[in-house]
Parts: sequence; C-alpha cells; structure tokens
Amino acid sequence: MNTPPPEAPPAPPRRYLPLPVVKPRLTFLLLAINILVFLAQSATGPDLWFYLGAKVNEFIIAGEWWRLITPMFLHADILHIAFNSYALYIFGPQVEALFGYRRFILIYLLSGISGSVFSFIFSPGASVGASGAIFGLVGAQLIYFYRHRKLFGEMGRRRLIDVAVVAGLNLLIGMRPGVDNWGHIGGLIGGAMLAWLIGPIFVIRLEPVTGSAFAADANPFNLQRWLAVFAVALALIAATAVTVSLQQ
Repeated sequence: MNTPPPEAPPAPPRRYLPLPVVKPRLTFLLLAINILVFLAQSATGPDLWFYLGAKVNEFIIAGEWWRLITPMFLHADILHIAFNSYALYIFGPQVEALFGYRRFILIYLLSGISGSVFSFIFSPGASVGASGAIFGLVGAQLIYFYRHRKLFGEMGRRRLIDVAVVAGLNLLIGMRPGVDNWGHIGGLIGGAMLAWLIGPIFVIRLEPVTGSAFAADANPFNLQRWLAVFAVALALIAATAVTVSLQQ
C-alpha cells in the first residue's frame, strides 16, 4: 500500500517592514534651478549661455574645466528641458527617498560630471543637458534593485528588469544623430559605480530587547564612503587630464 507523500509545510507569511527613507526635497530644488537657468537663457540669449558653459572640447583643452560641470544645468530648447525635467521628476524622488540627501546629490552631480568626461573623451561635438546626471540616477536604481533582489523578492526583480529596460531603450534612442549618447553612458556608469560604493544596503535586524524586526542600513555614510567619493572624483580628474595631455 502506497502512502501519500507528506504535505509540504505552508510557506511562511510575507512580512513587510518600512525602509528608512527621507522626504524628497533636493529633486525639486534641482528642477527649479534647471528651469530658472533655462528661463535666463531664453531671456538673455541661448547662444551666450551655450558659449559660456557648454561642453566644448577645444575650450576644455584650453583650461576651461568648469565646462565639465556647467552643461548639466543648461538645455538647448524647450523640448530638451521638458524631457529632462520630466525624467528628473520621475527618477529623482525615488532615488532621493531611498539614498538620502547626501548620497543623492553626490550621485547626481558626479554622474553629470562623469557624463561630461565621457563625452569629452569620446565625442568631439559640443553638448549641454542634465541627461547624464539623470542617467546616473537610473544607474543608481539598477544597482539598488540588483543589490536587494533577494530582500525584495519578485517585486524587486520585476523592478530591476523595468529599470534595465528603460535604460536600454533610452540608450538606443540616444543613438540617433544629434544626441550625446556618450554623456548618457558616462552618467549611467558613474551613477552605478557610486551607488555600488556608497549606496544603502538594507538588512533585516532584530531589536535586542523586544525581538521585533526592522530594516537597517548596513552601509552607513561615514568616512570610508567619503573616501570612495573622492576616489571617483580623482579618477574623473585623471581621465580628463590624460585626455587633455593627449589632445594637446
């Protein structure tokens, strides 16, 4: 007589724990800065702002290194600022809430600079726009959901795929003429690298007294994280210096 196989034990119930997040503020400050700068461009002449702040390789070689920073605050036309503002509005609050204010602003600014450096190295054309910094936020999200794919379960894996598809589609769209796709690639790599080095790593821990579970950040922003940021900044400076030397 065959005995039926024992029933599998029921799966443990899912537990939902709140993550330590912040209320997004810097995203909207950056949006306001970009829009105000664009209005100033429109009122005083876009060509002047483009001449003073765009990523122009010849001027960077001549010593105007600030052009690795200023392009992320300039835009070519109304469609350009509208598209980038919408993308920042979508991705900015998500990254800022999960990463916190310091990590968010460092990832945004250094990703924008990383995009400018990649564009300087690999693209001869002049360019402006916040898209490199925004791609940095996308890269940070990719690392975040990859790192927490087990903690978040199926939802986290689906979100990882969604963000990867968005990044891939936008890189494909950026292959058309007139788009500085190297800036996008540089921003994406910069944001992913920074998120891997300084991004939060949430783990489940137990209160020693009550035994209740809570989510904690196992990668706090301390001196080691600052050293990682400085290392990335030095790498970008070194890459620019080498390129300038070769071009000269």
